[in-house]
Amino acid sequence: MLGCLYFFICIGVGFVICELCFPKLSVYGNKTYNGTTAEIPSLFVCLPAWSIFGTIPMAWLTYLIGYLFQSKRHPLFYANAVVMPLGIIILLVFLIRRRVKNRKTFRNLVENIGFGELLFVLIVTILYMVLFFWTFYCRDNKYYIGWTVQSDFSPHIGMIRSFALGNNFPTQYSHFAGADIKYHFMFQFFVGNLNYLGLRLDWAFNFPSIWFMVCTYMLLYFYAVKLTGRKAVGYLTTFLFSFRSSYAFLDFAASIPKGQTIAQVYNAEPAFIGTTEHEDWGLWNLNVYCNQRHLAIGLCVLLFLLIYFTQFLYGQAKRVKEQADQKLLQFLTDNPDEELLPGEKFEYMVRESLFRKEGWISRNWTKAAACGILLGMCSFFNGACVIACLCVLFVMAWVSDRRLEFALTAAIAVIISTLTTRFFIDGNALNPVFYFGFLAKNRTFFGVIKYIITLCGLLPFVILAAQFFLDRVGKFLTFAFTAPVILAFTCSMTIDVAVNHKYIMMGIMLLCIPAAALLTKIWQQRGMYAKGIAILLAVALTITGIYEFQVILGRNEVRRNHVWVIDEDSDICRWVKANATSKDIFLTSWYSLNDYVLGGAMLYFGWPYYAWSAGYDTYGREKTVYKMYEAQTPDELDALVKEYGIRYIVVDEEVREREEFVVNEQNIINTYLLVFNDGKTRIFDASKRLGVTGGEQ
Repeated sequence: MLGCLYFFICIGVGFVICELCFPKLSVYGNKTYNGTTAEIPSLFVCLPAWSIFGTIPMAWLTYLIGYLFQSKRHPLFYANAVVMPLGIIILLVFLIRRRVKNRKTFRNLVENIGFGELLFVLIVTILYMVLFFWTFYCRDNKYYIGWTVQSDFSPHIGMIRSFALGNNFPTQYSHFAGADIKYHFMFQFFVGNLNYLGLRLDWAFNFPSIWFMVCTYMLLYFYAVKLTGRKAVGYLTTFLFSFRSSYAFLDFAASIPKGQTIAQVYNAEPAFIGTTEHEDWGLWNLNVYCNQRHLAIGLCVLLFLLIYFTQFLYGQAKRVKEQADQKLLQFLTDNPDEELLPGEKFEYMVRESLFRKEGWISRNWTKAAACGILLGMCSFFNGACVIACLCVLFVMAWVSDRRLEFALTAAIAVIISTLTTRFFIDGNALNPVFYFGFLAKNRTFFGVIKYIITLCGLLPFVILAAQFFLDRVGKFLTFAFTAPVILAFTCSMTIDVAVNHKYIMMGIMLLCIPAAALLTKIWQQRGMYAKGIAILLAVALTITGIYEFQVILGRNEVRRNHVWVIDEDSDICRWVKANATSKDIFLTSWYSLNDYVLGGAMLYFGWPYYAWSAGYDTYGREKTVYKMYEAQTPDELDALVKEYGIRYIVVDEEVREREEFVVNEQNIINTYLLVFNDGKTRIFDASKRLGVTGGEQ
């Protein structure tokens, strides 16, 4: 199908970009950062790199061309008619002109791939196929959305369908239509284009989501092995990343009434466990990746940039040590009677690091620029990953060589992010304020420490213990990995501090590397006691996450009626698809996810939580909804409808039963033409006023 073809064209274009900007990427897994032999499959870094360097620019190019054709009924037709042939031409020309080098690149990809890596990719793929198709799938043209994801899916599906079925150019937020777009929507646009090109909605959403989650695991494995030189650390890192550490399972087990078992409690009603705020949302486990499908592509960008820039941290450490040792040796040779004062060696090392040109000059501006462009273009795919990446790189840059490359990457990323923000958003995308403590009940230093221990269980202690076995570079890198966590506990980027949980999860993902390195080191010690300790630690670190994996499956089961169903063949969905475009705004109750959203309807005031957390004035718009539904005269209603750009007014049971307002249905009947009526739901066309346009009911 055309959707699959488009996706693989994106990867092909990414291959071309990577070969031009990172020509040695296919041999990047041959050695660790310390220079020892590693033999990591190059496919584990190349395939994810091709995917992100192709998907993100191609999606933007498709969007921009579609924007130019916004006056057309289907701008994506023209966009794909330009982008897909262009991508094919670029790929074919490159393959033909560099066929010899390409053959060498492809040979390097399949080298060093062992049975363990193949099994690893297979297991990860199955894991996320189960999770994503369990929570969102289609049967008999009905879409089943699991309980744990239906709230997040309301804006996701709304935005996807606004592009696949409509003409959402200039782009508006589907649950807050008539305003700018503060929501990072580009992954939804990419999925919408796949849906437009023929992929059924569940496949259009699930397939790239699975692909980029598998790419995330491949990059995390690659990074862990390149840092430590041990494949066991790579496998264990991804295992710890998958199943979170917490004391929640122990608290849950201790709270079970006498006479009942864990299985009995689970079978009665599976629920997320934990005592900190919002853990009942599934805020810290794999459910996050089921909900926020756009997070995976951002994680891939984060990990790729860290893989690239970490080499300069190790290069600086080696250079500074060698030069400082030489200078100190020369100093002691020239001054045999002198003794070094405490800290003098450290002073030499600081000078060699910060005040020599080797620490600043760049050897390859192209790679730095490519990284900056990629990171900047990622801001409307997932802005949190961009911020987290900049935080980690900022810390790493202080003790790395080629700092100007760090600076160039950051500058380009910030410029592109700023330009796109100004293009899409009226005002600021972020309003950062100092906010210490995140969601801790006691927002003091010791209160935060207690919160972290309660939330993360043994993981903080394992990470601290790992510092005794890491070298100086490993210790500093661990500190750099904590940068997103520090940000989450000291700054609120939006009005809703809870969204900071993504920064903590990204920091924990990286911190799983030193934790896994420690467990692997313990396992390698002689004796059964050491292996027993390693196994117990691994179980203690993952038991909560493993249990909550079962909860995700249980809370989205059809047999428990834990699903939300929307119907592509419903009368409402069919009517919306046939009669409305993305320019038409619907006045409705504040729906979350229904057949209107599936049909691509743009809601004036949809489910308010996500609009509120993004910075929209939901309270003001809510009052406007009351005014329109409660209007007493046709003139009053018509004036309000024209002021706020409403095209269709929906009156259904949910509108009639709202406690916040009393709908004056008769006034709406007397004012506008009725265009849909199934006995329960009435839709009125606000562009056709009775007695003015000559329309009749």
